[in-house]
Amino acid sequence: MSHARPISRRLLGLATTAALSVGLFGTGTAVAQTPPGPVAALNSGARPLGDLTALDRMVGGARVVGLGEAGHSAHEFFTLKQRVFRHLVTGKGFTTFALEASWSTGLRLDAYVTRGVGDPERIMRDEFQGQYRFWNTEEYLDLIHWMRAYNVAHPGRPRLRFVGNDLGFPGKEAFDQVTDYTAAYRPDLTAAIESSYRELRPAAGTQAGDWMLTQLTGKGPDQLESEADTATAALTLLREQGRPRGADRRSREAYAWAVQSATAITQSFTGYAYPQSRFPERMRYRDQAMAANTVWWLRNRGGKILLASNNGHIAYVSDNPAEFPEPTGAFLRRRLGDDYVNIGLTFNQGSMNAFPDFTADRPRTYPVAPAPAGHNEHTLDRVRPRDFVIDLRTAPPAARTWLAAARPTRFYGLYWSPEDPHIALGRSYDILIHLHEVQAAHLR
Repeated sequence: MSHARPISRRLLGLATTAALSVGLFGTGTAVAQTPPGPVAALNSGARPLGDLTALDRMVGGARVVGLGEAGHSAHEFFTLKQRVFRHLVTGKGFTTFALEASWSTGLRLDAYVTRGVGDPERIMRDEFQGQYRFWNTEEYLDLIHWMRAYNVAHPGRPRLRFVGNDLGFPGKEAFDQVTDYTAAYRPDLTAAIESSYRELRPAAGTQAGDWMLTQLTGKGPDQLESEADTATAALTLLREQGRPRGADRRSREAYAWAVQSATAITQSFTGYAYPQSRFPERMRYRDQAMAANTVWWLRNRGGKILLASNNGHIAYVSDNPAEFPEPTGAFLRRRLGDDYVNIGLTFNQGSMNAFPDFTADRPRTYPVAPAPAGHNEHTLDRVRPRDFVIDLRTAPPAARTWLAAARPTRFYGLYWSPEDPHIALGRSYDILIHLHEVQAAHLR
């Protein structure tokens, strides 16, 4: 039985074996042949990656840049994200690195990046488990260390921040942010909030991977719905009755943080409560939540954000709308307009880490042969320079015609699969980065 890759890239798409085995690749579009002229046209717009200044013009005034990846575990994808982030920090005033990771994970890593609290190796080992396993890499650890070093070396500049925009695991930090607020500013609500969270808060020592697996496979629908209702009730109480009685800036800021963390907790339990029969709604809810959390950070913390996720999430168009109706990128574009720009990331060959199937607890490294004729990457790899960035919005007409057609396109998620979704690059992304070759990331 095959396991469809679009589901393997989505956190909450793993509740049952049936969910993993449905055939969900693309829209059935026939493989489009390469028309005359696209390589020459792409060549005229492609800029080498050796100098990222061309990216400045392409990004323009955007305040959120979504940077995708064609697989969850390639060394060059992760190092490129760090390189792009560092360039945007120094050249365009970006301040936040947002990752497809749990909100509470982001709180822990942000405490280290901004204040030196905690051990990033331990945090990553604790948090990047299960379906976040591929974030626990030497490459991302290097990024976290660089962000901390930057903040220490530049005390007069805006601090770099780290945020998780996803809903997979509601960790201790999110609950503490809510209860610490009520204890300090609204003690009259503490008992009610604590009572609600008592049954939801993961027990001390709970492993993130084990907790997520239990939510996906170890609880019945009634219990999951009850948990979602309890989380929603706590959030509603906080929103409707929990404003601070004082009007000073500190109390208002504490309240905003508490409401956002209560929202993230509710998102998590609500996401797991969707039954398998409402799978597309579950996926839409998750992407909408990731967009909402990103927008909250932008509007409450300011600065500019690089959002690191996979191509499927940062895109404007779903490669499989029947099961994944609306990507995060579509929500962000609708809410932010031109303040959101996205960058797709493709590659031709190399190697990638992935789990053999949904039952495996250890990933393997798989070779990836050069893309065959008919794939988007087959044509992209004929462009010179070999590793390049191109603005798809301003590409020559012959290139835009080619970019508008859906073709098989490499995408490797959590689970290995030889199948490829059909993607029209020009409808999915504003900008494209193509790499000739990548190698598997260094897992910790």
